[in-house]
Amino acid sequence: MRVRLDSTKVPFSLDHTLECGQLFRWQKLGDWWYGVVEDMVVKIKQTADGLTFQTFPERTKEDFIENYFRLDDDLPSILDQISKDELIRSAIERFHGLRISRQEPWECLISYICATYKSIPAIKNMILNLSRRFGEKITVNERDFYMFPKPSDLARASLRELRGCKLGFRAERILETSKILDRGELNLEDLKKTGYEKAKQKLLSLQGVGQKVADCVLLFSLDKLEAFPVDVWIRRAVLEFYPRYFEYSFFERVSSKSTITPHEYETISSFGREYFGKYAGYAQEYLFHSLRAREIRL
Repeated sequence: MRVRLDSTKVPFSLDHTLECGQLFRWQKLGDWWYGVVEDMVVKIKQTADGLTFQTFPERTKEDFIENYFRLDDDLPSILDQISKDELIRSAIERFHGLRISRQEPWECLISYICATYKSIPAIKNMILNLSRRFGEKITVNERDFYMFPKPSDLARASLRELRGCKLGFRAERILETSKILDRGELNLEDLKKTGYEKAKQKLLSLQGVGQKVADCVLLFSLDKLEAFPVDVWIRRAVLEFYPRYFEYSFFERVSSKSTITPHEYETISSFGREYFGKYAGYAQEYLFHSLRAREIRL
């Protein structure tokens, strides 16, 4: 199947989008990207005039690619609105076409609980372990892929089984959160219909969900493009390039330690939302990928 794209109207870079750290279930083999999306394996590559892809099992709805990669976002307008300074303009120029994904909320939630204090390779490994242990296997081109387990699958798991997936202290948190969702005490899809602040408070009530995890889930799966997650890269960017927007005492305090309090997190995140506006999440991802790429020399 194909999705044709006019790059002048719908700019998109598959590589930048899949390499920027927001997604954990994709790998590039030759010219093709392979990923697990909900209940299927997706094989996709970008060509001069669009995207060529296959799904296993075959998916009849062709618009899921447009939905998953947010090709409905008016990216030229978004980038114009967040282009506030030379730092973000440089990131946009280098990684033009990067788009925020629209992930399935349940998998996104567990993925970012796994992401707490972990590198991207370690996060990918934990998600693979969970999927291999509790998910359905699909073999594509002689390679095995695994669907992400449902809330009921993890809710019925034992702590011993979850710890066997190398989750560490996250095992208890994932188990408790899985039980809450399995009992229907929180419907993640409903959070798409609520405002940013209310949706965030609902997420923060879950085990293992702090400020950053909540903002990542809001941004990458619940259509809250104003969310501005703050991690070590974004904190570093804010302190280095935007110190004039903060009181000197705050700057000194946050610069002198390795972790920040929830209040300090919210101060930085609020700055991002106010400075970049309603598409602050796009600015965050461009900055995050640019600074991380600069550090590891991509």
